[in-house]
Amino acid sequence: MLDPADRDLVAAARDAIRTRYRSGWHVVGAALRTRRGRVFTGVHLEASVGRIAVCAEAIALGRAATEAGDTDIAAIVAVYHADPGTHSAAPAIVAPCGMCREMIADYAPTARVILPGADGQGVAAAIGDLLPMRFARPGTAPAV
Repeated sequence: MLDPADRDLVAAARDAIRTRYRSGWHVVGAALRTRRGRVFTGVHLEASVGRIAVCAEAIALGRAATEAGDTDIAAIVAVYHADPGTHSAAPAIVAPCGMCREMIADYAPTARVILPGADGQGVAAAIGDLLPMRFARPGTAPAV
């Protein structure tokens, strides 16, 4: 079960993608909360060449770094917005891709990630649990 701050983070991600949704271009939104309590949002950037698309989690993290110099993530969530013409439910919580898991772990090895839950709500897990035995540069601490 999520605590009130986590539910607020899910709401922030949903608000970000509802506000900026653009079919085929922006369908995933993310929100992160730093350990200082600041919330940053982002939407994914699709591209004509798929491999250069940028995930919403990376955009949110980039905003945190740029706007506040604060990349110590306490919690992060991503949500997927289906085409509003065919789907009326709230944007669904989705798990971060492998590259985002690596990035989250690099910047905040003790971050919590909000994942889809069986009840349609979310559940939180430690990034280290989502990325066991991850690669870490020599001299840096791997995710716990």
